[in-house]
Amino acid sequence: MGRKKKTVDRGIAPDPKYNSVVVSKFVNRMMWEGKRSIGLRIVHGALGILQQKAEKEPLEVFLKALDNVKPMIEVKSRRVGGATYQVPVEIRETRREALGMRWLITAARSRSGRGMEERLAAELLDAYNNTGTAFKKKEDTHKMAEANKAFAHYRW
Repeated sequence: MGRKKKTVDRGIAPDPKYNSVVVSKFVNRMMWEGKRSIGLRIVHGALGILQQKAEKEPLEVFLKALDNVKPMIEVKSRRVGGATYQVPVEIRETRREALGMRWLITAARSRSGRGMEERLAAELLDAYNNTGTAFKKKEDTHKMAEANKAFAHYRW
């Protein structure tokens, strides 16, 4: 943490094809070893496949899928006395988006299929329809928070 001045968030340039900052953030998370052009090709290819399969605007399907995967609450470990409790806490919007994107990418990578474009398109389509691994991850997170809501008073 710097002592001189506050850090300035420079923001992210919107995606050139869809003119969306969210797609650009997704491409940045998709990248491996700084290869942005490959990440861009994969995401644009997946959105192209989505347009054919869903027969709707691909950006609309992508945003809805991401929205369906974003968690509202999560559990954090809190040590009170000698015991560790899983305390449910609400998540701020930036972390919700980051978790949703991370879960979508992880689920797509672990899927079986031909290429990453097809796997990502399939996972996005599943998330759009409230199914799939990433959506299940969100549901599991919410169930865990619901099961531990008795410890909510340990939130601080």
